[in-house]
Amino acid sequence: MNYFNWQPLQFQLLKLGENVHWYDYINDVIDIAVVTFVIYRLMIIVKGTKAVQLIKGISVILISWFLSGFFGLKTLQFLLNQIITYGLLGIIIIFQPELRRGLEHLGRTSKFFSRSAISDEDEQVRIVDALVTSAQYMSKRRIGALVTIERETGLSEYVETGIPLGSQITSQLLINLFIPNTPLHDGAVIVQQGKLAAAACYLPLSESAHISKDLGTRHRAAIGVSEVTDSVTLVVSEETGGVSLAINGRLYRELDEESLRTKLLETIVKVEPTNTSFLNWMGAKK
Repeated sequence: MNYFNWQPLQFQLLKLGENVHWYDYINDVIDIAVVTFVIYRLMIIVKGTKAVQLIKGISVILISWFLSGFFGLKTLQFLLNQIITYGLLGIIIIFQPELRRGLEHLGRTSKFFSRSAISDEDEQVRIVDALVTSAQYMSKRRIGALVTIERETGLSEYVETGIPLGSQITSQLLINLFIPNTPLHDGAVIVQQGKLAAAACYLPLSESAHISKDLGTRHRAAIGVSEVTDSVTLVVSEETGGVSLAINGRLYRELDEESLRTKLLETIVKVEPTNTSFLNWMGAKK
């Protein structure tokens, strides 16, 4: 026996559904999620850079502007208004490295026009073997080395600062390039499109305050180029013989032969099909 009449309740729920635009709530959720993600990514990008201190300074200015309006300090508020109004151009100039870094991070996330620097997996493995062999040789003899491998982000601007090579990658040639007191030993060797593109190249130095003080210019350059590109940089310390890898602004230190090989295979060797770019995908559809 039914003691409760559900029809009025069902009628009210139907009326409520007619008055509520559910897509508005969905849009709000998506909007908040996107903004949260953007803020999170910006925090990741500026972490460990001088931008953190600049953001703190801007926060102080904004708080002072609010307090000056609250307490009626008209002169101070006028000056702060001028700073805020004309400070946009100054922020663009000051934050230029961080803005560039952020745009490059954004470009890396897009797979529509991605390219594989070295398409042949066997060739990738051969290059990894050459890098590991040369690194172990130089590590035992404490020969300083700096080798940057191009991935998605182009390194042509850094290649132009060095001496062009365009040669095959072999462990013997890599070792020879970094022998002390030779013309090309100072600077970085850049691997581009499966070739030794150039030697004695200049790389940007990281300005992060979190880098250990016991690390020299080679390690700072390796971290610096990994902050502005997605390259992988191999470093051999001249002082200790330690082998390190710089990837995405992070330095993996004191790698032995096995861990170095594993890390290089993870970052350089592509296990997915080589025709992943947008243009190749379009060609496959024809």
